[in-house]
Amino acid sequence: MVITGMGAITPVGTGLDRFWESLVAGKSGVGRITHFDPSALDTRIGAEVKDFDPLEYIDKREVRRMDLFTQYGVAATSMALEDAGIKTPFENPHRSGVIFGTGIGGISTCSDQMVVLLNKGPSRVSPLFIPMMITNMAAGQIAIMTGAKGPNTTVTTACAASANALGEAFRLIRHGFADLIISGGSEATFVPLAVAGFCSMKALSTRNDDPERASRPFDRDRDGFVMGEGAGVMILEELEQARARGARIWAEIIGYGCTADAYHVTAPAPGGEGGRWSMIMAMQDAKIGPGDVDYINAHGTSTPANDKSETQAIKDALGEERAHQVPVSSTKSMTGHLLGASGVVELVATILGMHKGIIHSTANYDYPDPECDLDYVPEPRPADVRVALSNSFGFGGQNATLVVRRGDLVG
Repeated sequence: MVITGMGAITPVGTGLDRFWESLVAGKSGVGRITHFDPSALDTRIGAEVKDFDPLEYIDKREVRRMDLFTQYGVAATSMALEDAGIKTPFENPHRSGVIFGTGIGGISTCSDQMVVLLNKGPSRVSPLFIPMMITNMAAGQIAIMTGAKGPNTTVTTACAASANALGEAFRLIRHGFADLIISGGSEATFVPLAVAGFCSMKALSTRNDDPERASRPFDRDRDGFVMGEGAGVMILEELEQARARGARIWAEIIGYGCTADAYHVTAPAPGGEGGRWSMIMAMQDAKIGPGDVDYINAHGTSTPANDKSETQAIKDALGEERAHQVPVSSTKSMTGHLLGASGVVELVATILGMHKGIIHSTANYDYPDPECDLDYVPEPRPADVRVALSNSFGFGGQNATLVVRRGDLVG
């Protein structure tokens, strides 16, 4: 099962080129929230998408019928299909599917229509409210756009959603249920209700006066994550089909691990037990050992508890000695936390780095934390990454790890 196309809409750039250029430059996508006036909130910063025009990808009439998270997902799909050199409708639509992830779905539509209900009454609620709001609508709209009539599922495992979606898509192709799957995730949560909710949990950074330095995974002075938005999509194909059409192969997914902490609704299990087993299971699935891992793209949220537990999980999964040898970096240090879209966007970053021969940095890593003592790559670094792990951990204790091998190494 190989990846033949990728698309990304992120706070540091839309499209693969802009996204990668920003990452290697250490550019932050964090600033004061502009989607609404955040003055009343403890956290007034976020990583918003800044260069997205839905009309470049979607008909104007259809844009009005889609929540922003769906617009992001559909647009990123168009990018990924173009990158893969695939035109729709598919030659075999019943062997082509969509497995998509989101943590929250159409919360913007939900929030807006609640205001309509309270101010104008139930008769003024839009008939499009439910079709725009429900979490499976990005997958539904992508299938409608492409004609994909095969497996179609939405995964909602909070911040692990798009990583789980990719893992389940990988399994469907590996076990012969599909030949091509569009997979990834999307999130658009910059509404007062969502930001206020995360603020009430004390989960967000309050470094309002220094937004570009607010997301600082593994750093001693981290004080919470920075909310982000965007989408990432990958085209996953069965290897022989991809070869038959002469496709460029970005990478091969070779392993997938999926576990639960079974511990707490938001806090990670002590010592990162769930993340450790997720990595171990992924490496076992890929038939590799710790010595084969050249790089880890960490979940790395910039919260005190997550970064400490993930560090310990990496040590336990790889062994203390090997863990200190493997470079680890966090894309969230620049993009913020894209919630359900974070896993796929971070896998895109990982694969681009494998092809460019560069590991992007963990930005804002200025002050080492004794409890986070691995190699977090404070500056971009040349590296020959053949095999990489990518971690995604979600509220509810849901963990996912993907193992990818560089495309030129596919047998």
